[in-house]
Amino acid sequence: MMADSNVVISQDISEKDMRDAFFDYLYDLAAKDKSLIFLTADMGALSLERFRNNLVSQYINVGVAEQNLVSVASGLALGGKKVFIYAIAPFITQRCYEQIKIDICGMRLPVTIIGSGPGISYSSDGPTHHATDDIAIMRNMPYINILNPSDSMSSEAAAGFAYESSDPIYIRLDKGRFPALYKRDITFQDGLAVLKRGQDLTIISTGIMVHKAFEIAEELAMYSIDTTIVDAYRIKPLNDEMMTDIISRSEKIITIEEHSVTGGLGSVVCDLMADRGILKPVKRFGIRHVNCSGYGNREWMHEYYGLDVRSICREVINWLRDCLCTKIKKY
Repeated sequence: MMADSNVVISQDISEKDMRDAFFDYLYDLAAKDKSLIFLTADMGALSLERFRNNLVSQYINVGVAEQNLVSVASGLALGGKKVFIYAIAPFITQRCYEQIKIDICGMRLPVTIIGSGPGISYSSDGPTHHATDDIAIMRNMPYINILNPSDSMSSEAAAGFAYESSDPIYIRLDKGRFPALYKRDITFQDGLAVLKRGQDLTIISTGIMVHKAFEIAEELAMYSIDTTIVDAYRIKPLNDEMMTDIISRSEKIITIEEHSVTGGLGSVVCDLMADRGILKPVKRFGIRHVNCSGYGNREWMHEYYGLDVRSICREVINWLRDCLCTKIKKY
């Protein structure tokens, strides 16, 4: 299990692209371990060039054939290899659902599934390339771990955890440079972290949306709303005990994710609260069940879906004021 890992991340990656941090660390592992095999469905990245050029026998491109990718990976894992597979997130989860269920999870094989472009990172490519239900899909698979790194440090740590794990793992791998959320020498064993403590409202988020949570917290502070911020970088298995403790100390909770409101992080949190009989006000922010009819960059898409800072703050403040009878001035 991931929580048992002793991997410690390196100290020079805080400004790295998240995807580069992951692949560079994976390359270092593969250079020392010839049993580590990397398979791709015709997906590339600049940071994979060293892998492709220097570790030829450990790098396989199966072409645009994601279902075959999963089956080949399963065969290699049965032969004792440590396998990582890489494709666009909606293709590797939706198109390969049966192969993952039967070939990987059915035999509990240590295959790591890397979904490139989680959420709406492939913004202008349209709904076919938007991974807005991958967490919901993968949560139903037995034995699988789901990781969603939020910065380059947690991205590198995810590679290390996956390498050491004996279970199937799905990683939502974003790209881009984001401010470091974690200090050096963090092992990420807990599966979640409290990044900021406040008294009035707890924001639980995951992936790059954690950065937006800080922007929201700064805006809400102007209305005297003091927030706690939680990064759930391991969505499954959730650290139930730690999350229960956080929720129990919270007055009100919101979840923010670049994923459908059905089956994602918000559902994970609400399921835990229902199972443990915790009655607290909760509001979920995510992708509603509509396809975007326009095209724009990621920030434009956030505005379309109401995931921009202004929209979320307005809704949170109105929710606190009207539904909970809290004395807060109108946004």
